[in-house]
Amino acid sequence: MNISVSVIERNRNSFRFGALISIVLFLYIGINYGWRQGSLFLVGISAGAVLYHAAFGFTSAWREVVNTGRGAGLRAQMIMLACTVLVFTPLIAQGELFGMGLRGSVAPLNIAVIAGAFMFGVGMQLGGGCASGTLYTVGGGNSRMLITLAAFIAGSLLGTWQWQLWQGMPGIEPIALTRNFGLFGGVLISFFLFAAVWYATIIYERSRHSELVNEARSDFSVLRGPWPLLAGAFALVLVQVATLLLAGRPWGVTSAFALWGAKISGLLGLDVSAWPYWSRSGPSASLDQSIFSDITSVMNIGIILGALGAASLARKFSPSAKLPLGQIIAAILGGLLLGYGARIAFGCNIGAYFSGIGSTSLHGWLWFIAAFVGSTLGARIRPKFGLG
Repeated sequence: MNISVSVIERNRNSFRFGALISIVLFLYIGINYGWRQGSLFLVGISAGAVLYHAAFGFTSAWREVVNTGRGAGLRAQMIMLACTVLVFTPLIAQGELFGMGLRGSVAPLNIAVIAGAFMFGVGMQLGGGCASGTLYTVGGGNSRMLITLAAFIAGSLLGTWQWQLWQGMPGIEPIALTRNFGLFGGVLISFFLFAAVWYATIIYERSRHSELVNEARSDFSVLRGPWPLLAGAFALVLVQVATLLLAGRPWGVTSAFALWGAKISGLLGLDVSAWPYWSRSGPSASLDQSIFSDITSVMNIGIILGALGAASLARKFSPSAKLPLGQIIAAILGGLLLGYGARIAFGCNIGAYFSGIGSTSLHGWLWFIAAFVGSTLGARIRPKFGLG
Protein backbone atom coordinates (compact mmCIF):
# COMPACT_ATOMS: atom_id res chain seq x y z
CA MET A 1 0.00 0.00 0.00
CA ASN A 2 1.47 3.33 -1.09
CA ILE A 3 1.04 6.10 1.47
CA SER A 4 2.32 9.59 0.76
CA VAL A 5 4.89 11.21 3.02
CA SER A 6 2.40 13.97 3.93
CA VAL A 7 -0.16 11.40 5.12
CA ILE A 8 2.43 9.61 7.24
CA GLU A 9 3.63 12.86 8.77
CA ARG A 10 0.10 14.08 9.45
CA ASN A 11 -0.73 10.85 11.28
CA ARG A 12 2.52 10.93 13.23
CA ASN A 13 1.78 14.47 14.36
CA SER A 14 -1.82 13.64 15.28
CA PHE A 15 -0.63 10.64 17.30
CA ARG A 16 1.96 12.72 19.12
CA PHE A 17 -0.62 15.42 19.85
CA GLY A 18 -3.17 12.89 21.10
CA ALA A 19 -0.59 11.08 23.22
CA LEU A 20 0.62 14.33 24.79
CA ILE A 21 -2.90 15.51 25.61
CA SER A 22 -3.78 12.07 27.01
CA ILE A 23 -0.74 11.98 29.31
CA VAL A 24 -1.34 15.51 30.58
CA LEU A 25 -5.04 14.86 31.21
CA PHE A 26 -4.37 11.53 32.89
CA LEU A 27 -1.94 13.13 35.31
CA TYR A 28 -4.23 16.11 35.93
CA ILE A 29 -7.32 13.98 36.51
CA GLY A 30 -5.49 11.44 38.66
CA ILE A 31 -3.86 14.07 40.87
CA ASN A 32 -6.93 16.28 41.28
CA TYR A 33 -9.81 13.79 41.17
CA GLY A 34 -8.33 10.51 42.34
CA TRP A 35 -7.00 7.30 40.92
CA ARG A 36 -10.45 5.94 40.08
CA GLN A 37 -11.22 8.93 37.88
CA GLY A 38 -7.84 8.65 36.22
CA SER A 39 -8.40 4.94 35.64
CA LEU A 40 -11.81 5.64 34.07
CA PHE A 41 -10.12 8.06 31.70
CA LEU A 42 -7.82 5.22 30.61
CA VAL A 43 -10.83 2.93 30.22
CA GLY A 44 -12.33 5.57 27.93
CA ILE A 45 -9.15 5.70 25.86
CA SER A 46 -9.25 1.92 25.55
CA ALA A 47 -12.90 2.03 24.50
CA GLY A 48 -12.10 4.58 21.79
CA ALA A 49 -9.34 2.39 20.37
CA VAL A 50 -11.55 -0.71 20.46
CA LEU A 51 -14.52 1.03 18.83
CA TYR A 52 -12.32 2.43 16.07
CA HIS A 53 -10.27 -0.66 15.31
CA ALA A 54 -13.25 -3.02 15.40
CA ALA A 55 -15.45 -0.47 13.59
CA PHE A 56 -17.98 -1.60 16.21
CA GLY A 57 -20.81 0.65 15.15
CA PHE A 58 -24.29 -0.11 16.40
CA THR A 59 -25.60 2.16 13.63
CA SER A 60 -23.94 0.38 10.72
CA ALA A 61 -24.79 -3.09 12.09
CA TRP A 62 -28.48 -2.26 12.29
CA ARG A 63 -28.41 -0.60 8.86
CA GLU A 64 -26.84 -3.72 7.36
CA VAL A 65 -29.78 -5.80 8.56
CA VAL A 66 -32.24 -3.39 6.94
CA ASN A 67 -30.42 -2.70 3.68
CA THR A 68 -28.65 -5.98 2.92
CA GLY A 69 -30.15 -8.52 5.31
CA ARG A 70 -26.72 -9.31 6.74
CA GLY A 71 -26.79 -9.78 10.51
CA ALA A 72 -23.20 -10.51 11.57
CA GLY A 73 -22.92 -7.19 13.40
CA LEU A 74 -26.16 -7.68 15.32
CA ARG A 75 -25.17 -11.25 16.22
CA ALA A 76 -21.87 -9.92 17.59
CA GLN A 77 -23.89 -7.53 19.76
CA MET A 78 -25.91 -10.44 21.16
CA ILE A 79 -22.68 -12.23 22.13
CA MET A 80 -21.43 -9.02 23.75
CA LEU A 81 -24.65 -8.65 25.73
CA ALA A 82 -24.69 -12.31 26.79
CA CYS A 83 -21.14 -12.07 28.14
CA THR A 84 -22.02 -8.85 29.96
CA VAL A 85 -25.02 -10.48 31.65
CA LEU A 86 -22.87 -13.40 32.79
CA VAL A 87 -20.36 -11.08 34.46
CA PHE A 88 -22.72 -8.34 35.65
CA THR A 89 -25.29 -10.61 37.30
CA PRO A 90 -23.20 -11.95 40.20
CA LEU A 91 -21.42 -8.62 40.70
CA ILE A 92 -24.61 -6.55 40.91
CA ALA A 93 -26.27 -9.21 43.09
CA GLN A 94 -23.36 -8.96 45.52
CA GLY A 95 -24.04 -5.23 45.82
CA GLU A 96 -20.48 -4.11 46.45
CA LEU A 97 -16.87 -5.05 45.88
CA PHE A 98 -13.88 -3.74 47.83
CA GLY A 99 -16.08 -1.09 49.41
CA MET A 100 -17.50 0.14 46.12
CA GLY A 101 -21.28 -0.12 45.81
CA LEU A 102 -22.42 -1.71 42.55
CA ARG A 103 -25.75 -1.11 40.82
CA GLY A 104 -27.21 -1.90 37.45
CA SER A 105 -28.84 0.34 34.87
CA VAL A 106 -32.59 -0.13 35.43
CA ALA A 107 -35.39 2.22 34.35
CA PRO A 108 -39.18 2.25 33.88
CA LEU A 109 -40.93 0.90 30.80
CA ASN A 110 -43.03 3.77 29.53
CA ILE A 111 -44.00 5.94 26.58
CA ALA A 112 -40.95 8.13 27.07
CA VAL A 113 -38.63 5.17 26.46
CA ILE A 114 -40.49 4.22 23.28
CA ALA A 115 -40.66 7.76 21.90
CA GLY A 116 -37.09 8.66 22.84
CA ALA A 117 -35.60 5.42 21.53
CA PHE A 118 -37.51 5.77 18.26
CA MET A 119 -36.14 9.30 17.82
CA PHE A 120 -32.67 8.05 18.65
CA GLY A 121 -32.97 5.27 16.05
CA VAL A 122 -33.90 7.73 13.30
CA GLY A 123 -31.18 10.11 14.47
CA MET A 124 -28.41 7.54 14.47
CA GLN A 125 -28.96 6.83 10.78
CA LEU A 126 -29.23 10.49 9.76
CA GLY A 127 -26.44 11.65 12.04
CA GLY A 128 -24.16 8.82 10.99
CA GLY A 129 -23.54 7.28 14.38
CA CYS A 130 -24.89 6.36 17.79
CA ALA A 131 -23.58 7.86 21.02
CA SER A 132 -20.34 5.89 21.18
CA GLY A 133 -20.09 5.92 17.39
CA THR A 134 -20.26 9.70 17.27
CA LEU A 135 -17.39 10.00 19.73
CA TYR A 136 -15.04 7.52 18.11
CA THR A 137 -15.65 8.82 14.58
CA VAL A 138 -14.99 12.37 15.75
CA GLY A 139 -11.72 11.16 17.24
CA GLY A 140 -11.00 9.28 14.02
CA GLY A 141 -11.15 12.50 12.02
CA ASN A 142 -14.65 12.42 10.53
CA SER A 143 -15.53 16.09 9.99
CA ARG A 144 -19.26 15.52 9.48
CA MET A 145 -19.48 13.85 12.88
CA LEU A 146 -18.28 17.06 14.52
CA ILE A 147 -21.54 18.61 13.31
CA THR A 148 -23.47 15.59 14.60
CA LEU A 149 -21.75 15.91 17.99
CA ALA A 150 -22.54 19.62 18.26
CA ALA A 151 -26.21 18.96 17.41
CA PHE A 152 -26.17 15.96 19.79
CA ILE A 153 -25.15 18.28 22.61
CA ALA A 154 -27.81 20.83 21.63
CA GLY A 155 -30.47 18.10 21.47
CA SER A 156 -29.41 16.82 24.89
CA LEU A 157 -29.78 20.29 26.37
CA LEU A 158 -33.21 20.61 24.76
CA GLY A 159 -34.11 17.26 26.28
CA THR A 160 -33.19 18.47 29.77
CA TRP A 161 -35.37 21.56 29.23
CA GLN A 162 -38.39 19.40 28.36
CA TRP A 163 -37.47 16.49 30.61
CA GLN A 164 -40.29 17.22 33.05
CA LEU A 165 -42.90 16.96 30.26
CA TRP A 166 -42.01 13.28 29.78
CA GLN A 167 -42.08 12.30 33.42
CA GLY A 168 -45.12 10.39 34.61
CA MET A 169 -45.87 9.03 31.13
CA PRO A 170 -48.02 5.88 31.09
CA GLY A 171 -45.99 2.78 31.76
CA ILE A 172 -44.89 0.31 34.40
CA GLU A 173 -42.27 0.34 37.11
CA PRO A 174 -38.71 -0.85 36.39
CA ILE A 175 -38.32 -4.60 35.91
CA ALA A 176 -34.96 -6.33 36.29
CA LEU A 177 -35.22 -9.99 35.32
CA THR A 178 -32.79 -11.09 38.02
CA ARG A 179 -34.85 -9.31 40.69
CA ASN A 180 -38.16 -10.78 39.54
CA PHE A 181 -37.04 -14.27 38.56
CA GLY A 182 -33.87 -14.81 40.57
CA LEU A 183 -30.32 -14.90 39.31
CA PHE A 184 -30.65 -18.14 37.38
CA GLY A 185 -34.08 -17.28 35.99
CA GLY A 186 -32.99 -13.80 34.94
CA VAL A 187 -29.92 -15.10 33.12
CA LEU A 188 -31.92 -17.90 31.48
CA ILE A 189 -34.61 -15.52 30.17
CA SER A 190 -31.93 -13.12 28.94
CA PHE A 191 -30.17 -15.89 27.04
CA PHE A 192 -33.46 -16.99 25.51
CA LEU A 193 -33.96 -13.46 24.20
CA PHE A 194 -30.39 -13.30 22.86
CA ALA A 195 -30.90 -16.62 21.08
CA ALA A 196 -34.21 -15.42 19.63
CA VAL A 197 -32.57 -12.34 18.09
CA TRP A 198 -29.59 -14.43 16.93
CA TYR A 199 -31.73 -16.97 15.08
CA ALA A 200 -34.06 -14.29 13.72
CA THR A 201 -31.10 -12.65 11.98
CA ILE A 202 -30.03 -16.02 10.58
CA ILE A 203 -33.48 -16.82 9.26
CA TYR A 204 -33.84 -13.34 7.76
CA GLU A 205 -30.38 -13.41 6.19
CA ARG A 206 -30.98 -16.81 4.61
CA SER A 207 -34.32 -15.64 3.27
CA ARG A 208 -32.54 -12.86 1.37
CA HIS A 209 -29.33 -14.65 0.44
CA SER A 210 -28.33 -18.13 -0.55
CA GLU A 211 -25.72 -18.36 2.17
CA LEU A 212 -24.94 -17.00 5.60
CA VAL A 213 -21.97 -14.65 5.68
CA ASN A 214 -19.99 -14.10 8.82
CA GLU A 215 -17.37 -11.42 8.92
CA ALA A 216 -13.94 -12.29 7.56
CA ARG A 217 -11.10 -9.81 8.04
CA SER A 218 -7.93 -11.42 6.80
CA ASP A 219 -5.76 -8.28 7.11
CA PHE A 220 -6.07 -8.17 10.90
CA SER A 221 -3.53 -6.07 12.79
CA VAL A 222 -3.65 -5.35 16.53
CA LEU A 223 -2.23 -1.84 16.22
CA ARG A 224 -3.72 -0.84 12.87
CA GLY A 225 -6.90 -2.88 12.63
CA PRO A 226 -9.35 -3.80 11.46
CA TRP A 227 -10.25 -6.07 14.36
CA PRO A 228 -12.79 -8.87 13.99
CA LEU A 229 -16.21 -7.92 15.32
CA LEU A 230 -16.05 -10.59 18.01
CA ALA A 231 -12.74 -9.24 19.25
CA GLY A 232 -14.41 -5.85 19.55
CA ALA A 233 -17.40 -7.37 21.31
CA PHE A 234 -15.28 -9.10 23.95
CA ALA A 235 -13.13 -5.99 24.43
CA LEU A 236 -16.22 -3.84 25.02
CA VAL A 237 -17.40 -6.31 27.66
CA LEU A 238 -14.12 -5.63 29.47
CA VAL A 239 -14.81 -1.89 29.15
CA GLN A 240 -18.25 -2.41 30.72
CA VAL A 241 -16.93 -4.50 33.58
CA ALA A 242 -14.08 -2.08 34.28
CA THR A 243 -16.57 0.81 34.35
CA LEU A 244 -18.85 -1.04 36.77
CA LEU A 245 -15.99 -1.87 39.13
CA LEU A 246 -14.45 1.63 39.03
CA ALA A 247 -17.59 3.78 38.89
CA GLY A 248 -20.04 1.53 40.71
CA ARG A 249 -22.49 1.62 37.80
CA PRO A 250 -22.48 0.59 34.13
CA TRP A 251 -21.12 2.58 31.19
CA GLY A 252 -23.02 5.63 29.97
CA VAL A 253 -22.36 8.34 27.38
CA THR A 254 -25.09 10.90 26.80
CA SER A 255 -25.55 12.44 30.25
CA ALA A 256 -22.21 14.17 29.63
CA PHE A 257 -23.58 15.81 26.48
CA ALA A 258 -26.40 17.32 28.54
CA LEU A 259 -23.84 18.59 31.04
CA TRP A 260 -21.62 20.03 28.30
CA GLY A 261 -24.64 21.78 26.80
CA ALA A 262 -25.57 23.24 30.17
CA LYS A 263 -22.00 24.45 30.73
CA ILE A 264 -21.91 26.12 27.31
CA SER A 265 -25.31 27.71 27.97
CA GLY A 266 -24.00 29.09 31.24
CA LEU A 267 -21.12 30.76 29.40
CA LEU A 268 -23.68 32.32 27.06
CA GLY A 269 -25.70 33.66 29.97
CA LEU A 270 -28.46 31.02 30.17
CA ASP A 271 -28.99 29.68 33.70
CA VAL A 272 -30.41 26.13 33.53
CA SER A 273 -29.97 25.25 37.20
CA ALA A 274 -33.67 25.81 37.93
CA TRP A 275 -34.79 23.34 35.26
CA PRO A 276 -36.38 20.24 36.88
CA TYR A 277 -33.82 17.94 35.25
CA TRP A 278 -30.98 19.63 37.11
CA SER A 279 -32.84 20.29 40.35
CA ARG A 280 -34.61 16.91 40.66
CA SER A 281 -32.33 15.91 43.55
CA GLY A 282 -31.81 19.39 44.88
CA PRO A 283 -29.32 21.88 43.41
CA SER A 284 -27.09 20.04 40.95
CA ALA A 285 -23.46 20.17 42.06
CA SER A 286 -22.33 18.99 38.61
CA LEU A 287 -23.16 22.37 37.09
CA ASP A 288 -20.77 24.10 39.47
CA GLN A 289 -17.97 21.57 39.23
CA SER A 290 -15.42 20.84 36.53
CA ILE A 291 -16.39 18.37 33.82
CA PHE A 292 -13.34 16.38 34.91
CA SER A 293 -15.18 15.48 38.09
CA ASP A 294 -17.90 13.87 35.95
CA ILE A 295 -17.26 10.19 35.21
CA THR A 296 -19.10 10.15 31.90
CA SER A 297 -17.36 13.30 30.63
CA VAL A 298 -13.94 11.91 31.48
CA MET A 299 -14.67 8.64 29.69
CA ASN A 300 -16.10 10.43 26.64
CA ILE A 301 -13.00 12.57 26.29
CA GLY A 302 -10.96 9.38 26.61
CA ILE A 303 -12.95 7.74 23.80
CA ILE A 304 -12.20 10.63 21.44
CA LEU A 305 -8.49 10.55 22.27
CA GLY A 306 -8.34 6.76 22.05
CA ALA A 307 -9.90 6.82 18.60
CA LEU A 308 -7.53 9.60 17.55
CA GLY A 309 -4.58 7.44 18.53
CA ALA A 310 -6.02 4.36 16.81
CA ALA A 311 -6.75 6.27 13.59
CA SER A 312 -3.26 7.76 13.61
CA LEU A 313 -1.62 4.37 14.08
CA ALA A 314 -3.71 3.03 11.23
CA ARG A 315 -2.66 6.06 9.15
CA LYS A 316 -6.31 6.89 8.52
CA PHE A 317 -6.61 10.23 10.29
CA SER A 318 -7.59 12.48 7.41
CA PRO A 319 -10.19 15.18 8.19
CA SER A 320 -11.95 16.78 5.25
CA ALA A 321 -13.88 20.05 5.18
CA LYS A 322 -15.75 19.19 1.97
CA LEU A 323 -19.28 18.33 3.05
CA PRO A 324 -22.37 18.40 0.80
CA LEU A 325 -25.27 20.48 2.11
CA GLY A 326 -27.55 17.44 2.36
CA GLN A 327 -25.09 15.67 4.65
CA ILE A 328 -24.75 18.74 6.84
CA ILE A 329 -28.53 18.99 7.21
CA ALA A 330 -28.76 15.28 8.02
CA ALA A 331 -26.02 15.62 10.64
CA ILE A 332 -27.86 18.49 12.34
CA LEU A 333 -31.25 16.77 12.29
CA GLY A 334 -29.75 13.46 13.34
CA GLY A 335 -27.77 14.97 16.18
CA LEU A 336 -30.78 16.81 17.56
CA LEU A 337 -32.86 13.61 17.50
CA LEU A 338 -30.03 11.64 19.11
CA GLY A 339 -29.62 14.08 21.98
CA TYR A 340 -33.29 14.68 22.67
CA GLY A 341 -34.21 11.02 22.30
CA ALA A 342 -31.49 9.79 24.64
CA ARG A 343 -32.42 12.28 27.33
CA ILE A 344 -36.07 11.26 27.54
CA ALA A 345 -35.47 7.52 27.02
CA PHE A 346 -33.14 7.01 30.02
CA GLY A 347 -30.11 6.57 27.82
CA CYS A 348 -28.67 5.67 24.46
CA ASN A 349 -27.27 2.59 22.75
CA ILE A 350 -24.76 2.35 25.59
CA GLY A 351 -26.64 3.52 28.69
CA ALA A 352 -30.03 1.97 27.83
CA TYR A 353 -29.30 -0.83 25.33
CA PHE A 354 -25.87 -2.18 26.30
CA SER A 355 -25.94 -1.33 30.01
CA GLY A 356 -29.69 -1.81 30.46
CA ILE A 357 -29.87 -5.25 28.88
CA GLY A 358 -26.56 -6.14 30.53
CA SER A 359 -28.27 -5.38 33.85
CA THR A 360 -31.24 -7.60 32.79
CA SER A 361 -33.52 -4.55 32.74
CA LEU A 362 -36.53 -4.95 30.44
CA HIS A 363 -36.40 -1.24 29.59
CA GLY A 364 -33.25 -2.08 27.62
CA TRP A 365 -35.21 -4.50 25.43
CA LEU A 366 -38.03 -2.00 24.98
CA TRP A 367 -35.44 0.60 23.99
CA PHE A 368 -33.88 -1.84 21.50
CA ILE A 369 -37.18 -2.59 19.76
CA ALA A 370 -38.23 1.06 19.49
CA ALA A 371 -34.77 2.21 18.40
CA PHE A 372 -34.50 -0.54 15.79
CA VAL A 373 -37.84 0.52 14.30
CA GLY A 374 -36.64 4.12 14.22
CA SER A 375 -33.33 3.01 12.72
CA THR A 376 -35.19 1.17 9.97
CA LEU A 377 -37.03 4.37 9.07
CA GLY A 378 -33.82 6.37 9.26
CA ALA A 379 -32.03 3.93 6.94
CA ARG A 380 -34.84 4.29 4.40
CA ILE A 381 -34.66 8.09 4.29
CA ARG A 382 -30.86 8.43 4.29
CA PRO A 383 -30.67 8.62 0.47
CA LYS A 384 -32.85 11.74 0.52
CA PHE A 385 -29.92 13.54 2.16
CA GLY A 386 -27.31 12.10 -0.18
CA LEU A 387 -26.19 9.45 2.31
CA GLY A 388 -25.27 6.04 0.92
